[in-house]
Amino acid sequence: MCTHDAMRSEPIRQGGLTLIELIMFIVIVGVGVTGVLSVMNVSARHGGDPMVRKQALAVAESLLEEILAHDFADPDGVEPEESRALYDDVSDYDGLTSAGIRDLTGAVIPALASYSASVSVDAGTAWAGIPAGQVKRVTVTVTSSAGEVIALSGYRTNH
Repeated sequence: MCTHDAMRSEPIRQGGLTLIELIMFIVIVGVGVTGVLSVMNVSARHGGDPMVRKQALAVAESLLEEILAHDFADPDGVEPEESRALYDDVSDYDGLTSAGIRDLTGAVIPALASYSASVSVDAGTAWAGIPAGQVKRVTVTVTSSAGEVIALSGYRTNH
């Protein structure tokens, strides 16, 4: 819009935005904000996955450590043991499966009820100079609540 100044001969232009420029600015900023928020939404949705993976890994490590802390061979000659609380050698754990992670008494830990675990004990092959009959390979497999599978293996030797 132009107005004339009585002292000047040329018209004075007023600065500012037109309605169309303002609407275009709002649309462009809106599209940009929508894009940024959708990326944040995706990363927030998948942000819990590392926690589930770490939880499953911690369960597998704990169970593997429990198993490898036991004797290589059965010290009392009783096979099979009545319950997990009585397991006294590595081979007792072979075939152990658990829907829901359980403590030594067999009670399901509520926060880990949606996880599952299984154990396999194999007569290992010769390893690090130790003959084959003196090695057992223990594999612990944990499935998380999200369906992710974590498998850890360890060796127990008869030393």
